[in-house]
Amino acid sequence: MNFQRGRTHEEPEINLIPMIDVLLVILIFLMITTTYSKYAGLEINLPTAETQQSQDQPNEINVVVSDQGDVMVNHAALGSRDVATISLALRRAQGNGNSTKEPVVIISADAKASHQSVIDVMQAAQQAGLSHISFATQSTNR
Repeated sequence: MNFQRGRTHEEPEINLIPMIDVLLVILIFLMITTTYSKYAGLEINLPTAETQQSQDQPNEINVVVSDQGDVMVNHAALGSRDVATISLALRRAQGNGNSTKEPVVIISADAKASHQSVIDVMQAAQQAGLSHISFATQSTNR
């Protein structure tokens, strides 16, 4: 038996306004209670200096590290990349110098060379008894 003749069924609807009000209250609560911390960073300005070229050139040992990790000492390619071979080549290059000053090891590493390759050259210089190390960089024209 159909007692509800003539009555139409109303479609149920969801009222979104109370849900939006609750979400806005939660959002405001989170914004007020959240602490915003500023991450500290190191901002450094490197010193600059203008010097004249000295006439007395020190004894230099040029070490080149390629992007593949290959090492050259005074334009002579080394067959191995291990620290002992590099150290031996540095000792030989140190013996070639006529100067009484301790030679300066100038490391010219490719920008894409691995960090480990450069550390290996520095460790080899330490093993060879060379304490003066310098890094060659490319100057930017401003």
